[in-house]
Amino acid sequence: MWAVIYDGTFEGWLTAEFELYEHGFTDVTIYTEKNYQNHLFGNELPVVSNEHKAGRVWKGLSKKVSANALHQLYQTWLSEIPGIDNTMLRYVQYAFQSASSIETDHSHEAVNTVVQTAKKVHREKHRMEAFVRFQLTKDLLFYAIVEPDFNVLPLISRHFKSRYADQRWMIYDGRRQFGIYYDLDKVDTVQIKFEEGTNNGKDITSQYNDNELMYQQLWKRYFGSVNIASRKNTRLHIQHMPVRYWKYLPEKR
Repeated sequence: MWAVIYDGTFEGWLTAEFELYEHGFTDVTIYTEKNYQNHLFGNELPVVSNEHKAGRVWKGLSKKVSANALHQLYQTWLSEIPGIDNTMLRYVQYAFQSASSIETDHSHEAVNTVVQTAKKVHREKHRMEAFVRFQLTKDLLFYAIVEPDFNVLPLISRHFKSRYADQRWMIYDGRRQFGIYYDLDKVDTVQIKFEEGTNNGKDITSQYNDNELMYQQLWKRYFGSVNIASRKNTRLHIQHMPVRYWKYLPEKR
């Protein structure tokens, strides 16, 4: 049994796939450096991310499955579900072994898991696009904090760059402790060291622009005015706006 250990990036995972094929390993388990614990028995193969090797695997996969299937594979990796690295490995192995496309073969456990997981991540992406609430800071930065179930920030940057092209903004993932920042030109991934009293970016009231509280009150009034009490359907409301998102929604405070 071989333990293949990579750095936790998607490029690193692709590089790990390359190394497995290059060494001819079959009995393997893939781990991230963060999740790996030394085994008393078995062999270890540390993998260093390599853009060229990762690109070769991606190019090879593109000849076996569609662009949509490739995107599903990436979405599945972003799910961060324990053990998903190895499900994806079985998916890739099946793809390379098959003469025809395997992406619609839902009878295969790995294919079905990838497709269903990608759907969950896609759903979370759309929820984040709908539930992000920006707060204006003193330096005129529109700041928002989220804690999605899956790592969807890489998937939502295009949406917000297009929708808020004339504003500087940052969306911070409080669970994974990184953010995406738009500087009116491009979107970058950023790490932030927050000031004391902000609860690691979860409460930036002290940094509010002078008008921010007024804007939040106006939003609450608007939300209340469009609510029709006689048509209240709590079950449906929670289905579309799960309770776990409420703590960062001004209209729910």
